[in-house]
Amino acid sequence: MREPRKSKNIRIEYSEPRYIISVAADILGVHVQTLRYYERAGIVEPSRSKGNRRLYSQEDIELLRRVKTLMEDLGVNLAGVEVIMRMGQRMVQMEREIHELEDRVKRLTEA
Repeated sequence: MREPRKSKNIRIEYSEPRYIISVAADILGVHVQTLRYYERAGIVEPSRSKGNRRLYSQEDIELLRRVKTLMEDLGVNLAGVEVIMRMGQRMVQMEREIHELEDRVKRLTEA
């Protein structure tokens, strides 16, 4: 009987491209044409392999899960999804700016 393999401490980056389109579609439960449509619409931009195959990262998969939820569960159309995604990105940016300003105020009041 073989001994179980010891796991290597390999850290896979969240944004590392690793899933071809058919695997990404299976993970998400959608057709590959749906993923191509989202790409044409500018919702997602998968990386490309040397052979020009689409490669999706875990980050892309999570984004597409949010898109799927908005469209299928909440009835938001594609234009609405784009607006919601832009608003979310802007909120993250604003939160970052707030933290930077709070740090700056703290440093100024301590000086």
